[in-house]
Amino acid sequence: MSKNSAGARPPGLRALTPYAALIGAIASLCVGTSFAKQLFPLVGAQGATAYRVGFSALLLCMVWRPWRAWPKGADLARLAMYGAVLGLMNLSFYMAIRTIPLGLAIAIEFMGPLSLALIHSRKPIHFLWIALAALGLFLLLPLRGAADALDPVGVGYALAAAVCWALYIVLGKRTGHLPAGQSVALGMSTAALIVVPIGLLEAGYTLFDPKILGLGLVVAVVSSAIPYSLEMVALRGIPKRSFGVMLSLEPAAGALAGLMILGERLASVQWLAIGLVICASIGVILTDPNRAGDLADESAAGT
Repeated sequence: MSKNSAGARPPGLRALTPYAALIGAIASLCVGTSFAKQLFPLVGAQGATAYRVGFSALLLCMVWRPWRAWPKGADLARLAMYGAVLGLMNLSFYMAIRTIPLGLAIAIEFMGPLSLALIHSRKPIHFLWIALAALGLFLLLPLRGAADALDPVGVGYALAAAVCWALYIVLGKRTGHLPAGQSVALGMSTAALIVVPIGLLEAGYTLFDPKILGLGLVVAVVSSAIPYSLEMVALRGIPKRSFGVMLSLEPAAGALAGLMILGERLASVQWLAIGLVICASIGVILTDPNRAGDLADESAAGT
């Protein structure tokens, strides 16, 4: 009996599975974040962040049980900083999408890992990617007084999320010698210790309403647990360069999710800005594979 008739997947299908997993991760993340934004009128952006980070921490601890090998000394301090930045990144991003469209917030946030990838640029072609990224950011900044100008406060929060994402990658690499599951579980738990009290201050007892609590759990599962799991499948079968290229499409995916789920229509100049950021991101990865990891590392747990 042949392998195919015995139920094994054809080789072509096996090769496509990691890419399908990554597409699913990006879609789940964007849909989950769009759904989270619909909770803002009920518990605020802070409350929605508390749901996402708090439930994600519980789920990750249940899966990885990090207490079995508790880190000590310098490793514990590194994980604490890693988790603090993770919490602030999630909070800043959710505060940003209160007032600016999802796809544009993702595009601005992408400046964090993109800048990190470009910071050691040496090749002349890299200055082209710097120019494209800078132009894309310029088109999104509220400097021109146009009718489609973005809310300055929302842009500020998105830029703060970008800085946090860059720091998250740097600090994540400093914990790279620790088991990945343990690091993410303890990092997310630290993030929850920071974010959940802020959510409670904003939403109060409403945060414990059973119906809203259930919706918050859905947000955590769809925007964190499912994407993170799918990315683990994808990373086993996709080179980091290809992974980073596909991940660079996330701002466009966010814009489409915002359009279809939230009715967020973007102006042509804003679509152009997203396109420039995506081109810069893909360009960096294709011309400097050593920097691909900066754009691919630990995305679902962070964005």
